[in-house]
Amino acid sequence: MQIVSWNCNGAFRNKFVQLSELNADIYIVQECENPDKTNVASYKEFANNHIWIGHGHKGLGIFARDSISLKNNNWPSYGLEYFLSCSVDDKFNLLGIWGCNNYIEDIHTYVQIHKDKLKNSIVGGDFNSNAIWDKDHKRRNHSVVVNEFESAGLVSAYHTLNREVQGCETQKTFYLYKHQSKSYHIDYFFSPLNIIKSMTIGDYEKWNQCSDHVPILLEISV
Repeated sequence: MQIVSWNCNGAFRNKFVQLSELNADIYIVQECENPDKTNVASYKEFANNHIWIGHGHKGLGIFARDSISLKNNNWPSYGLEYFLSCSVDDKFNLLGIWGCNNYIEDIHTYVQIHKDKLKNSIVGGDFNSNAIWDKDHKRRNHSVVVNEFESAGLVSAYHTLNREVQGCETQKTFYLYKHQSKSYHIDYFFSPLNIIKSMTIGDYEKWNQCSDHVPILLEISV
């Protein structure tokens, strides 16, 4: 099974075709509009099997092939945005994240609330965080969240496969103002180690016209 996470930088109705060329089974998309409110028929068709949360034209969506069962877990967020959890084929939980507002602090709080549910989960999304900014976030920083995931049996797919440490990533996922010289690694997948097969990161040249993020693709065995 292949799962993609991508912050589309808005107007996903005009960009889903390019993303669908990755031919993944599931897409976690940040900054996308509600498919139920669009007038674009082709976007509605692409989103035939989806779960979405958000406000107005920007939210967080999980889109899957018609053959895949998505069931919203309805994990309470207590006002935290944006977190979307669902059961996939009744086999594992998928948690999509878009780090907004208080960024890593909100992610830390959400993880504390639902830590007991994460053991059989895959977590993916735009965290808007990196260990290089730990000192700016005191006790609720990126490294603490990574440790919380690890204590629940989840590892960062990228760092495990590439044998890199948090904060020293050689491949980037975000380009500030779409400038290649201002790049960071802020998009992640966390998963049980034994099901990780591969993870790839999209090419800047291919995606920079669509978004300031490139998609990340996780392949798992389930």
